[in-house]
Order: sequence, then C-alpha cells, then structure tokens
Amino acid sequence: MNTEDTIAAICTGTGGAIAVIRISGTQALRIAGKVWEGGSSLEHNPRKLCAGHCSTGKAFRDSAMAVYMPAPKSYTGEDVVELQCHGGGLVPASVLKKIIESGARHAEPGEFTFRAFMNERMDLAQAEAVADIINAQSSMAMEIAARQLAGSLSCNIREIRSKISSILAENESRLDFSEEEIAFPEKKIAMEKLKEMECEIRSLYETGKDGVILREGVKVVIAGRPNSGKSSLLNRLLGFDRAIVTDLPGTTRDTIEERTSLRKIPVRLIDTAGIREADNIIENLGVERSIQTVKIANVVLWLLDPLSDVNEEIKFMEGHLRGKINVIAVWNKMDRLDNPGLLAKTQFPTAKISAITGAGIDEMLDIFEKLVWGHLHGEEESENAVGARHAALLGIALKAIPEAIANLEGEKWELASINLREIISALGKITGENIEPDILGEIFSRFCIGK
Repeated sequence: MNTEDTIAAICTGTGGAIAVIRISGTQALRIAGKVWEGGSSLEHNPRKLCAGHCSTGKAFRDSAMAVYMPAPKSYTGEDVVELQCHGGGLVPASVLKKIIESGARHAEPGEFTFRAFMNERMDLAQAEAVADIINAQSSMAMEIAARQLAGSLSCNIREIRSKISSILAENESRLDFSEEEIAFPEKKIAMEKLKEMECEIRSLYETGKDGVILREGVKVVIAGRPNSGKSSLLNRLLGFDRAIVTDLPGTTRDTIEERTSLRKIPVRLIDTAGIREADNIIENLGVERSIQTVKIANVVLWLLDPLSDVNEEIKFMEGHLRGKINVIAVWNKMDRLDNPGLLAKTQFPTAKISAITGAGIDEMLDIFEKLVWGHLHGEEESENAVGARHAALLGIALKAIPEAIANLEGEKWELASINLREIISALGKITGENIEPDILGEIFSRFCIGK
C-alpha cells in the first residue's frame, strides 16, 4: 500500500444517525479545511472536539463536529482529522466525495490500521485483533480480542523470542570463538531453556482450537422427527419467535439459520425439517437437506419425544447419527410427562428439557459447553486464543525446537543456530518484526474499508 498519499474513508456503517469520516496523512488538516469550518481553529485546538459545519457547495451545509489529532499520537501515527456529520447514505458520501476532490485518496480496506502498524503504533498481532474485535460474535471473542489488542499475545511472543535469541547469541559465540579457551555455560542449560520455551509455545499453540471456535463459530443443528419441538427450542435459544410453531407435523420444510451466542460461544443455530419418510416432493427435499445438514454439523441437538415409543425414538436417532460424536440427545416435552425418570438411556450425553417452559435448558447448555471446549470454561478461560496464522507459525517453531535440542546435544553448533533462527523468524512473523510484504497485503485486505 502507498503510505505517501493522504487517505480518507467513512468509518461508520451506512444508516446510522451519525457518520464518522477519517482523513489521515500529511495533508489531512489542509484537506479537512476544504469541507469543514467552525468557530475554533482545528490546528490550534488539537484533540478537542470542535463544532462547525461541513459544506460541499452552495446547496449543502451540514452541522458537524471535527477533531484534529496531530502525528505521532493518533490512530495511524500520522496527522488525522475526523469529521462527525449526519449519517444515512447521501450526506457522508457527499462529504467524502468533496474530500477526495480536494486531494485525498479513498482508503483501501484496512489501510488506516496498516499505517498504524507501519508507524509502530501497534504490532501485527495487535492489528489483527482490531479485525477480531469488529468481527466478534460473542462476548468471549470480544474479550480475548481486546486482550490481544492490549498486547497480551505480543508480550508472550516477545518474551519467548528474546529468550531464544539469547540462546542463539551464546551458540554463535561458540562458533566465533571455537578456538579460544572460553568457559561457555554447559549445553544442558540451553537445552533445558529450550524445553521450557517449547512448553510455553505449545500452550499458545493449543489455544488455536479455541481461536477457531471463537472466530468462526460453532454450527449447531437442531434435528429430530417431526413435531418433536425443534422450532420451539430454536425460538427458546434465540429469545424470540423466529420459526413458526404448530401442532401439525412437518411445519418446517427448510432449514432456518440464525447467529447467536450460547455461553459466550458464537454459534450458527440451524433448525431443520423433521426427518421421516416424506409423502410429497417438497417435504422430501426438506428432509434430504436436514440429513445433509446433520452430517456437516459441529454439534447436533437431537430432539426426542418422550410421549412416543421411547425405544423407537432412540433407535431412529442412533440410526441417523452413526459416526457422529458431538451429539446431545435432548428429551423434550418434560412438562407433559408424569414420570421423566423412566426414560431409556442413549449412547450420547442426554438432557431433559421443556422448550416451552425453559426447564432443563441450563443443564443442556452445560453439556453443550463441555462438548465444545472439551472442558468447562470459566476460571480456566484462556488468556489468548491464537488465530490460524499464529497457530501455523507456532507449529513451525514447535517442529524446529526438538531439532535444535538434538543438535545442541550433539554439539552441532552451526546446525543448532539454523534451527534457532527458524524459531525466531517464525515468532517474529506473528508480531510482524519480520514478514513478507505480500503476506501483509493479504492480512490487511481482509479488513473493512475505514479501519
């Protein structure tokens, strides 16, 4: 990306009451003066919100606020002016058009954050956290992204990298002064330090599983026979009536999908058509889609009707879930059962609920939470949950550490140095201390325009 131009973009979504337009670069103050004027000078009142108006010509004049943040203490590290005008679509678009005509260039996706990275206002891991905060689908995802933005992951990586760099420096000294009578520390000390670093890196690497869940969400499919209460459960979990509920079997003919958060876990919640032998082509298509959706689900909530033949219910469920692991058998309609303790057991974790009254929902979500994480989160919640790019680089470091230890053990100092440099390089790419320009372009292209 060209960092010489002055850039501008609308930083807020379309349709809000207020729009924020950001201008960044050496000409930010001059260009802002072409569209905004007020009773106070922006240049002489830095970091103060000033009242005034934006004008794009004789026919348009809009009340607006403006703030000037001089370099280097701004989001991008450059001179920045932010204008706050009325929202909607036409007003901010007209103001931005005038800004572009006055000499700015429209910012590319992620270009403001890219400049913040290039001007050392944040490292690469922190920059990626900005996108994670914007895209967070649950409170836990937002909290972990906020910690990463504050430097939690970066501090861990830099500390590990520094310790390994010290081992490399000592190893290089062995090569440089191999013929000198210098008492170097025992190689076992370096080997033990590397083993400690291996444990720390592995601990970060393993949080990548949580990272996938928090960033991509969990596909949760509600399945079962017709009239088992699937749509009622969908509505209960969402907190509003999304699906039509009737006493007639086969009301749902297609999949219904909504995004929500369950126990701080972002989920794609999918209600499916009841699975049975269909008597018409339309319902048959819905049943086939249900079967395929169950196959690709991360977690299946299979609803069972205790008012039917319970043994047949279980047999039908297990016949359709061969090979599936992450399944919760959910006996619904507990509010209509006189003796719920007599229900037959299944091979899957089982919950007893009433989708109508909400009874048992918390117990079902306890099972769901344990199934997703593999353990109950809470007091053990991870400080970090690394992304896929971070996990791949940590994996490279993990692969090189045993090789480095083996070469130190065999006093193959030169080979050990190659391994140590590989580890340091991989860790440096996480924070952006050494990374290829094309990789940077790929990372920031995933950001939205205006960030």
